[in-house]
Amino acid sequence: MVIKVFVATSSGSTAIKKKQQEVVGFLEANKIDFQQMDIAGDEDNRKWMRENVPGEKKPQNGIPLPPQIFNEERYCGDFESFFSAKEENIIYSFLGLAPPPGTKETEKSEATEEKSEVTEEKSEATEDQSDSKDEQSDATKETEAHTEDKAEEGAPEEAQPDQTPPEGQQVISPFCL
Repeated sequence: MVIKVFVATSSGSTAIKKKQQEVVGFLEANKIDFQQMDIAGDEDNRKWMRENVPGEKKPQNGIPLPPQIFNEERYCGDFESFFSAKEENIIYSFLGLAPPPGTKETEKSEATEEKSEVTEEKSEATEDQSDSKDEQSDATKETEAHTEDKAEEGAPEEAQPDQTPPEGQQVISPFCL
């Protein structure tokens, strides 16, 4: 598969020149095979590029500006799409290429797979911890109830809060006097 970068070699716009240089320089630096297709000097290239850029990617005037990037016949994107993919370290998937081993994109996809496995393990561990906490909570409640029973054994009958008075009688708390 060949990446095609449509450029204008004789563009008067410095912004377009910088964008083209950034795309071409990045592809060269990363040893990604590509072809520069000049739209300024070759009418067929210009016509092909304009016809094959999807409608939603064309500017309001209908004429897409270089650089435009294709993988053979498949449209990859314009400079903004390229820049976003580069920033997110997904440039190989943007270009429709398999990332070479050891690249950040390869590590990212492997990390995503590992993350999903770790998430599953954490989910199982959380369930186990939740069960363990429930068991601890039950044990704590039993211990507290046992401690309260022992404390109440030496307390006067009126101060025992767990006992409900017979109907019509009130419990007088020594704290309310």
